[in-house]
Amino acid sequence: MQSARVDDTLTVAYQIEPSDIDAIRAAGFVAIINNRPDGEAFDQPAGAEIAAAAEAAGLAYTALPVGRDGVGPELIEGFRQAMDAAGGPVFAFCRTGTRSINLWAMSQAGRREASELVALAAGAGYDLSRLTPMLQHLAAREAAG
Repeated sequence: MQSARVDDTLTVAYQIEPSDIDAIRAAGFVAIINNRPDGEAFDQPAGAEIAAAAEAAGLAYTALPVGRDGVGPELIEGFRQAMDAAGGPVFAFCRTGTRSINLWAMSQAGRREASELVALAAGAGYDLSRLTPMLQHLAAREAAG
């Protein structure tokens, strides 16, 4: 399982397997966010399998698949709500972690400066510099109410 710690609240990862859930729980995570749509690859476990394993381990599980339609306001708000409800460290995954970290950054716009979000992502190995204008726009929109 390949993962990258972003900060104390989030780690992003490549696709996980149901058998990874116990290790995720043992590492102190309290919630899992799945950003990968089912059926994207033939060897990918179904989200329902991961959800069942998470539930059995006592972890919160949220499915927010980012597919061909991209990211919309409902996914950004869903990620924000899942992070807020977790009450502890969250483990988010997709195929390579990229969709998860992009969605996290957008969900945190307005709560943190764009430069901080980009720096945290860079520290985890993801270049979000191209998202800076979007993050600034989302922050301004949030500030306006």
